[in-house]
Amino acid sequence: MVRRAAGAGSGTGGDAAGVRGARRPEVRLPVLEPWTEGELEPDGDYDGVEFRELDLGGQEGVGARFMDCALTGCALDGTALGRARVLDSVLTGLRGVGTQWAESTFRDVELVDARLGGVQLHGAVLERVVVRGGKIDYLNLREARLKDVVFESCVLVEPDFAGARLERVEFVDCAVKGADFGGATLKDVDLRGAAPLEITRGLDRLSGAVISTGQLLDLAPVLAGALGIRVL
Repeated sequence: MVRRAAGAGSGTGGDAAGVRGARRPEVRLPVLEPWTEGELEPDGDYDGVEFRELDLGGQEGVGARFMDCALTGCALDGTALGRARVLDSVLTGLRGVGTQWAESTFRDVELVDARLGGVQLHGAVLERVVVRGGKIDYLNLREARLKDVVFESCVLVEPDFAGARLERVEFVDCAVKGADFGGATLKDVDLRGAAPLEITRGLDRLSGAVISTGQLLDLAPVLAGALGIRVL
């Protein structure tokens, strides 16, 4: 279950830049039962279960529901988890390539120290989610909806936010390399904590975001090119 300390869940109230802060989850798991029943199942219902150091690669868990669960040190190479629901859970040390989470729902979730590549989260819904530590390559969040999401102390290589809707999303002490914001809609998105901040597409969609003066200078050549400005 998720419990919040006094004042949590209402955002930070914004700052001098007028940006409303993301509401973070504080997940406190109950006593968990270790998973010993073999492979995941489509539409499976997992409540209060711990998956620890398991190879779940290639398994089919489409439409599954994970409630008050912990996934720790598991391999997810090619695991099919589309349309899954992950609620009030902690995912730690996940690794894998090509994990399918398309159209899934993540609510009150902590994703910690992940090492993932080519994760498919297009069309997903993320609400009160913290992504802390680790590295995610080629994260596909096209057409996804992110609300109260924090990317903290992590590395994102070529994340794809094209067509996504981001509201109260923070990037804190993380690296964002080659991001695509084409067609995205941003509201109260704080990019000031991203270093470096590299945006290859969608600079014209950054209305609703805040960046620092230094980031503006770094982005100036790409911005000039997008606007057709010649700098000699």
